[in-house]
Amino acid sequence: FHEGQLFRHALRRTVTESDNVLFSVMTMNPQPLHIDFDFAAKSEWGRPLVNSLFTLGLMIGISVGDTTLGTTIANLGMTQVTFPAPLFHGDTVHVETQVSSVRRSRSRPDRGIVEFEHRAFNQDDLLVARCLRQAMMKART
Repeated sequence: FHEGQLFRHALRRTVTESDNVLFSVMTMNPQPLHIDFDFAAKSEWGRPLVNSLFTLGLMIGISVGDTTLGTTIANLGMTQVTFPAPLFHGDTVHVETQVSSVRRSRSRPDRGIVEFEHRAFNQDDLLVARCLRQAMMKART
């Protein structure tokens, strides 16, 4: 990895009603904006919102094949997580990842710390999620 490196991930995913309801139920999140269509219809959005934690997980998951598959030792944190626009059932998500910083571990020379900036967009290229993720990675020896 090098600072500024940009990955435009080819993998895309259309979010379904089933994804949203199942994720919300599995994570014990009873927010009616996600699972109650009548409630959501009366909201400013007029329809259910996709659970933002599903959006976050999907964004990072889409990036794995191109960035960290088989090389991650641990996620150290996620900061500056934002959801500037809502995601809805039927939206198709695409993601890009930029390497923000790279450094060797000070205590373990066989690994390094990489900070990624992940950005997710809907089919209209509207930014729906962004986060900085710090990961401990296997390093080249």
